[in-house]
Parts: sequence; C-alpha cells; structure tokens
Amino acid sequence: MEWQEITVITVSEAVEAVAECFYQVGSGGVVIEDPELLKTKISEGNWDAFELPEERLYQSSPVVKGYLPINDSLPQKLEQLKLGIEEIMARLGEKNSEIRLAIVQEEDWANSWKVYFKPIKLGSRIVIKPTWEDYQAGEDEIVLEMDPGMAFGCGTHATTAMSALLLEKFLHPGFKVIDVGTGTGILAMIAASLGAEEVLALDYDEVAVKVAQENIQQNGLAHLITVKKNNLLVGVEQKVELIVANIVAATIIKLALQAKERLNQGGFFLVSGIIKERREEVFTALQEIGFVLREEKTQEDWVAQVWQLGV
Repeated sequence: MEWQEITVITVSEAVEAVAECFYQVGSGGVVIEDPELLKTKISEGNWDAFELPEERLYQSSPVVKGYLPINDSLPQKLEQLKLGIEEIMARLGEKNSEIRLAIVQEEDWANSWKVYFKPIKLGSRIVIKPTWEDYQAGEDEIVLEMDPGMAFGCGTHATTAMSALLLEKFLHPGFKVIDVGTGTGILAMIAASLGAEEVLALDYDEVAVKVAQENIQQNGLAHLITVKKNNLLVGVEQKVELIVANIVAATIIKLALQAKERLNQGGFFLVSGIIKERREEVFTALQEIGFVLREEKTQEDWVAQVWQLGV
C-alpha cells in the first residue's frame, strides 16, 4: 500500500497546532522531530546518539510528519491541511511553514521509525515495549508489546501518557469499557490489563483496526477486547462504566452526547487529545449536557479530562 508522507518544517511555537491539523484531516497520529527534544533525550540517556540518523542530530527546525493513504480524498485533505497551517502561521506572525510531500511504501515506513521507539513506562505499572526490544519487568509491572505499524500511537505522546494515568485511577476491575478511536489498541489493552471485564475498541480507519487486532492478539488479550470498524459510537447499543477517547477536541464534542447515552449512571468519560486553546470549548460542551469534571491533567500543550455522569 502507498502512503503520502507530508513533512512540515515549522517553528517550535507551532508544533502542537500543526499536529492538531494532521489529526483533523484524518492522520492517525504524527511524528514530531524536535531537535531540542532529541538533545534532551540523549542527555538523559534515554537514546544513544549513534542510533539516530545524522541529519536528525543537526537539524535546526522542528519537523512534523503525518501519513495519509493515497486515495480519491487525498487532494481535498492536503488542501485542508495547507489552509490550516497557513492560518496558524498567520496567527503567530510567522512566515508560512515549508511543506514537503513524498510517497512511501508501507513496509519502508514501518521499518524507518523503529530507531525512535523504546520501552516507555506509563503511569505506575504499565510498560509499553516494542516487539523487537528486550525488557526485564519489575515487580507489579504490566508489560504490553507493541508494533504500531502505520496506525501510530505507541504511548510516547503526552495525550496517551495522560490517558494511561487516568485509566489507572478511574478504571475499577469489572468495568465494561469502550475505547473510541483506538488506533493501535494501546488504551484498550491498558484497560483490559487493569481489570476491565470487557473492552470494545472502535476506529473508523481500517488500517488502525487491523493493527489493533494484531497487537491485542500479540498480548493475549483477544478474549477481553473486541475491535470493530465504526464511526464513533453510531449503532453501539451496549451500556458501559467507562468510555475513553484520545482523539481531538472537535470530535470529542461531537461524541459527547453519544457517550452520555451509553454510560451507566455514575460512569466516566475520559477524554484526551485536547489542545490547550480548545480546552474551554470542550469544558463548556460537556458541562452543558450534564457531565461533571472529576479530574484534569495538562502536559506540554495538551489537556486530558475525566468527566462523570449523573452525580
């Protein structure tokens, strides 16, 4: 399968907003190459400099990359992305970002980013480990093996990390859970590993569904997690104790009423992927339909929240 690789060379202040633009056009995730972050990771001993391509070590500007399938809707999505980035740069008073396009084969992309993916601990117990890395689990640690493929979402992004922390706190054993926009299945697998009785993992993207199924099978969790291709919660009738959605602000607002209808009284709606500038918009929308905010976390330029129904 062929994919359109879109590379945006920008400024540090625009990185998170550009990432949001990629999410809005349907990219399952983004790759952010920030030279300052690379230097920090190397100095902390998290990555070895010799493992990284030389051009990454000496690049001067942050780079945001996204991948879209090459199909009939691609031209429209590229135009939408371009207009969104132009608006961001105008708001910052900066010259427009440089955009580069390339076509990549799925197998080439799937191997090129592996150097960046190392074991990472989320919360106090969950460790996400790539399938090709060795890791010695500590006492009480839950190790999940991941091969993100083209669906992204391997736990390194702030939105996923915050979601994992909140799942640890609010998910109780025996809960039934729905993961909307499951991506690689990472949050669905965390929920199952923390004691969820059953998990329904949904995604509109066929590639994400396939990758999630493979990861869930790899970790021996297929008896607890069902993965389906679905548009948000349309057509889902079951009632659950917790719904998690690590997506974007606009989609969370659209999803809120559907989530309210499918949560049991006192159930939790865990949302992440909200860029700080849109925090108030999400807050107002969920409060107006009867949700009560129980906890909020912020990391970098992102916000995650837990809302409760009927209390």
